[in-house]
Amino acid sequence: MAAAAAAGGAGQEKQLAPALLSFFIYNPKLGPREGEEEKKILFYHPNEVEKNEKIRNVGLCEAIVQFTRTFSPSKPAKSLHTQKNRQFFNEPEENFWMVMVVRNPIIERHHKDGKPVFEYQEEELLDKVYSSVLQQCYSMFKLFNGTFHKAMEDGGIKVLKERLEKFFHRYLQTLHLQSCDLLDVFCGISFFPLDKMTYLKIQSFINKMEESLDIVKYTAFLYNDQLIWSGLEQDDMRILYKYLTTSLFPRHMEPELAGRDSPIRAEMPGNLQHYGRFLTGPFNLNDPEAKCRFPKIFVNTDDTYEELHLIVYKAMSAAVCFMIDASNPLTLDFCRKLDSIVGPQLTVLASDICEQYNINKRSSGSEKEPQFKFIYFNHMNLAEKSTVHMRKTPSISLTSVHPDLMKILGDINSDFTRVDEDEEIIVKAMSDYWVVGKKSDQRELYVILNQKNANLIEVNEEVKKLCATQFNNIFFLD
Repeated sequence: MAAAAAAGGAGQEKQLAPALLSFFIYNPKLGPREGEEEKKILFYHPNEVEKNEKIRNVGLCEAIVQFTRTFSPSKPAKSLHTQKNRQFFNEPEENFWMVMVVRNPIIERHHKDGKPVFEYQEEELLDKVYSSVLQQCYSMFKLFNGTFHKAMEDGGIKVLKERLEKFFHRYLQTLHLQSCDLLDVFCGISFFPLDKMTYLKIQSFINKMEESLDIVKYTAFLYNDQLIWSGLEQDDMRILYKYLTTSLFPRHMEPELAGRDSPIRAEMPGNLQHYGRFLTGPFNLNDPEAKCRFPKIFVNTDDTYEELHLIVYKAMSAAVCFMIDASNPLTLDFCRKLDSIVGPQLTVLASDICEQYNINKRSSGSEKEPQFKFIYFNHMNLAEKSTVHMRKTPSISLTSVHPDLMKILGDINSDFTRVDEDEEIIVKAMSDYWVVGKKSDQRELYVILNQKNANLIEVNEEVKKLCATQFNNIFFLD
């Protein structure tokens, strides 16, 4: 018995997910002379690494970038593949380089003599996914700190280093590289489906609020973590949306759902309590000592470079973001005024949306679990829809399909990127699965079908049916 167990143990294998080995930011112009190499390094994680090793790693990256520049001056290296890891390079601003080194996934096998054997899986990581993760690191930094160049203008290298240290020390802990996939490439926005009447009510609410609170510069409105309205530029909104849905909202899970924890306010007309509260800003408005500190964000950094206070205010499942020029000091009186104006109206609006949504849901009928799952993305308005992901937070991406299938989706997406024309790719994947990718006029659709004995023609018919039911108002070229 024991011998059999041992033999069974010998054949066991353990899989280790990809992991972040190091992350650093450097500027080759800052330490041009020999002996000054350390000056180039603006941020390095992990910090415990010995100084000479940091200098050596940065020097190696510089050499790779310079070497690849000789072949394509305008597009230097994006990634470097080795047996044990993969390095990703990004130059978000001139002469500022960000590098992320990711360890390849490992299969650990136990051999007869008891020593483990490590087998690195060199082809498992998708370049495009992790290059996108690295770009998001920069976008998220810029959202809360502005550009690298601006920090240099504000206070030189010292200020830039402080900002990088403060931000990335926390942000890198939220990078869960094992659950990155195609959605990280798109970094899209999930939109909330609404009928015209409710949409007009929201529009009128936003107009009224912007009028009453005349210092508001931009507004964004979300319901159930999905976007309904935004006054921001697309690229700024997509990164703010990512911050709200993966970081801010999950930290404030609904106390009002429990009812008993909800702060009881003065009764509204019609005996409705208002459920509004600040997710950023003062926690308790009745406390005269309450601090009115709001996070600052930076938008339109390419042209006007605006610095704004970010006020996120929520009632039930509706959240509204007000962005106000940072030169305006925000007082407790202003917060109370905002609460008294926005709270009651947002509470009523949240109930309306919920009611309307349930009516629409009932009328569309409860469909049985379909044979297919899909991911859809539109490059024009960044709309994203996935029935593959059950939940996506920074720490977990629960997908209802096998990781191998997610990798095929990523591979198809990389193929789409290489060509500008519309195209369709059909792949016969594992025993029961077909994967279809369609690219048509700035839109991409990926479908996973679980049909054991289907042939190509049947698969094609199924996808046509899906397009007709789910995307009847979207024109896919055949």
